[in-house]
Amino acid sequence: SFSRMRHFTTALTALVFAAAPLAAQQPSQYPTSWDPKLLERPDVKSAMAMLEKNFPQQLEEWVRLTEMPGKSGQEQARGAYVKAAFEKEGLKPTVDSIGNVVAVRKGTGGGPTIVIMAHMDVVFPNDTPRKVRRSGDTLFAPGVGDNTASVANMLATLRTMNATRFASKGDIIFIGTTQEELGLKGAEYWLRTNPRPDLLIVPDGAFGSVAYGALGIYWTKYVFTGPGAHTLASRGRPTPVRAVAAAIDRLYQLQFPALPDGAVMNIGQIHGGNIFNAVPQELYFTVDLRSSDPVLLDSLDRTITRVTQEVATEYKVGLRVEIEQKNQAGGTEKQLAGARAHPLVQTAVDINRALGISTGMPGAMEAVATGATDANPGVVRKIPSIAIGGSKANGAHQLTEYALASTALPSTKLLYLLTATFADGVKVVPPAKIVP
Repeated sequence: SFSRMRHFTTALTALVFAAAPLAAQQPSQYPTSWDPKLLERPDVKSAMAMLEKNFPQQLEEWVRLTEMPGKSGQEQARGAYVKAAFEKEGLKPTVDSIGNVVAVRKGTGGGPTIVIMAHMDVVFPNDTPRKVRRSGDTLFAPGVGDNTASVANMLATLRTMNATRFASKGDIIFIGTTQEELGLKGAEYWLRTNPRPDLLIVPDGAFGSVAYGALGIYWTKYVFTGPGAHTLASRGRPTPVRAVAAAIDRLYQLQFPALPDGAVMNIGQIHGGNIFNAVPQELYFTVDLRSSDPVLLDSLDRTITRVTQEVATEYKVGLRVEIEQKNQAGGTEKQLAGARAHPLVQTAVDINRALGISTGMPGAMEAVATGATDANPGVVRKIPSIAIGGSKANGAHQLTEYALASTALPSTKLLYLLTATFADGVKVVPPAKIVP
């Protein structure tokens, strides 16, 4: 997803994993709302059995959705499917001006409003071959993991709630969001134009991890301009090409701490020029800058712009700075101590453990103070928000992407159990006393 844009990238996950102390899964120092007795409640037992029984149909729907076009900004086919599925479940979905498909499952009153967001878009052009290839438990297709699995998980959760007559005090709002891969635009729009929810749960991101932070993501285009010239008249004249080359070289010499506590910068595009035999009049490169630390993010952003402006002046060319987006950072792990202490985070960790999803993972990987999903705009607004993963997948944003089919079942159970836990309010089980 933006996700990996969004999502933790595989590299970031590996980095955090490598840095994490191999902590035993001892009793948590954080409050939780998880009660294992919930699994014995008749309606919940029935729901778990139903998810297992209906999983073959869920898998078929996952494949069907994956094979639909869904490029960011062109999600209409998937949106129409999700809308029809909501309608079939007796809800009255609406489609807002950015294309989000929104359906409210009304509560009886007096409970928290829980929003579940799964983004419908993928990064791939609509003419990309999307046929899913199966090999054992593995599904191969562009977009299969990021984030199509989660859309199917969300629909399965809704159907199961209805079939088991699940009752909640608060409203549960199901949203298929758009343009996540273009900067979380659908989620940002919905949160900006609707009443503030009490909890935000986003099935997306790394399988087994609970992301409660927000990686700030700044996208900027630096456009160098000049008068141009024929090659024969080019000697000694200013050229945007030399400025671009010098600027990129200097930017990659900048020194700053690495993620997860520092930042990462990538120059993802260089474009310009039309013919061999002329100095281009315009040339640009793009910068993708990310950090969880809002102070570091803004500081580096200013530094990058200053360095680029200095180069433009030195090489006597014009410079135009175009800001594509500025998704704000949620804060460092220390700054997010309050968010980590909200029971939503530890409850998700505890359910992951109960379902065996995070078995064998270091404790530091179970809850991470970063993220690049639709949960980000919730984190920035101080709404208790987490991303919980939708399947175990690899190769996001690549044609070679694949997902393990069976992992969508525990991911869906996690989504159901999380929602069921908080449907009537936030009950807090005090943290265990940690004995040194």
